[in-house]
Amino acid sequence: MFVHIIHKYRKLDYKQLTVWKKSRELVSILYDMTKDFPEVERFGLIGQIRRAAISVPANIAEGCGRKTNNDTMRFLFIARGSIYELETHLYLALDQAFISSSQFNITDNKVIECRQLLSGFIRYFQNRE
Repeated sequence: MFVHIIHKYRKLDYKQLTVWKKSRELVSILYDMTKDFPEVERFGLIGQIRRAAISVPANIAEGCGRKTNNDTMRFLFIARGSIYELETHLYLALDQAFISSSQFNITDNKVIECRQLLSGFIRYFQNRE
């Protein structure tokens, strides 16, 4: 039983997680993409896209540092919410012609990949209990 308790509450090394690595890559892609947005959007859509993107790997990392599965899950759900928020911001950027359809499709595919990886990671934690 003691070994089970240690395993159950052992902190995860988030830096080894594919979902964390892929979400970091997405942040870099979005920072580069938003450099071409109009300056007037600096505190609007640029900030919103960057903040939502940063939230994903940050909340994955914070969740992995938590002691209980419930705490970990809470932060993973926040990260998942940020992915959905980010996808909406990308649609808005497309609507405003700040990005091309091609840019949108490439970036949205990365967002979908991160969302699928994160959903799998969440299922993993739900099954640990």
